Amino acid sequence: MSDRHPTMMEPPVENLLDKVDSKFTLVSLAAMRGRQINSYFNQLGEGLGTIVPPQVTSVSRKPLSISLEEIAAGKITYTRLEAEPEDPEAEAEQ
Repeated sequence: MSDRHPTMMEPPVENLLDKVDSKFTLVSLAAMRGRQINSYFNQLGEGLGTIVPPQVTSVSRKPLSISLEEIAAGKITYTRLEAEPEDPEAEAEQ
């Protein structure tokens, strides 16, 4: 018997969390990409072509589900920006 409980969530959250460093990053990344996919579907008739289409083939038509499948497949990644120092003296020394 499998260790995983049956759920309706595909891909499993555990697999998605292996691709990012935190739950907050996962939610932010999926929401941002979901909005991009939604915009892509809304622009199809206009022929603008400024937004990247979905990177995976999916039976789901929901943008958030498609974005989660893209993250699980490794098609969507993120880059963490380095924080700037908050100490004004540290900035003056540089």
